[in-house]
Amino acid sequence: MQAEPRGSPGGFKKSGLTAGQRSGRSGTVVGTNNPMRQLCLVLAAAALPLSAQKPFQSQSPTSAALTIAADGEQTLDIVNSAFELTGTGIPGRPADQHLLLRTVTRSKAVIGDIGVDATTAVDAWPLGTDPAQKPLYTVKATGDEARTIEGEVLVISRGLEEIEWWSVYKLGTGEHLFDTYVPLIHFSISRDTVTNRYVGIQVPEETKDAQLVSTVTYASPERVRARIALSSDDPKQAALLRSLADTTRTVAWSGGALHIVISQNYPSAANTVAISIPIVKDDLDLAHAQLPPHLHLAKR
Repeated sequence: MQAEPRGSPGGFKKSGLTAGQRSGRSGTVVGTNNPMRQLCLVLAAAALPLSAQKPFQSQSPTSAALTIAADGEQTLDIVNSAFELTGTGIPGRPADQHLLLRTVTRSKAVIGDIGVDATTAVDAWPLGTDPAQKPLYTVKATGDEARTIEGEVLVISRGLEEIEWWSVYKLGTGEHLFDTYVPLIHFSISRDTVTNRYVGIQVPEETKDAQLVSTVTYASPERVRARIALSSDDPKQAALLRSLADTTRTVAWSGGALHIVISQNYPSAANTVAISIPIVKDDLDLAHAQLPPHLHLAKR
């Protein structure tokens, strides 16, 4: 995977660690049809104590099938699978433990239609455990892509039609952390050590609170540390800023603060709303947040 700029949406931050230290967290992706797969796994397992190693061989399906109905409608069914070897130091796992991940994505697309039906399942085993045995955990969700970030969290892309969104899980346990309707960002709050934090924005499609705009989530790899509700005094403004069809939102990290921007989509005028929330002592500092009139932030 290529490193992206620090704090970039869904990207991998340059941590300032040495190349050898980074390699322990980056993980290795091995396709099921790759003839080097077994060799890669054996070499990785060689780093583990012999008592923890058990040789195994595992295969997963990869296929594509096109069917044509009597009326000419074409449907393509695809099954893709891949193995991934994580690094060590995964939160919630023994410090020297690797995980073997198997991701299987099954999709069905009607040619000419918008969107696809897809599910993604991720199984995890401690390296050295035969994948024929019950996995440590299984994460399964509608979606068409799964990836790990910083060797700490697992992210599944859930948007199968026009609206993109993502679910974030703990890599060590598979437990759900939060959902986000902007690409996940992450950054370190410390210059001395890598102390990653993850931020997303959840936008409710339906809500009984007419003044609610969205919820900002601030999390460590182990837990959600804060959830902040953004609301408006004006229910009409709240409905507009909440609309996934009419507005676009972004979130970024710079200068010790989160910067959230919500803009109306073309052909409307942008009417950009900008919000800044400082992060102080590993918490969102609402007392010094900057936001336009009639908008408010409150912890949930």
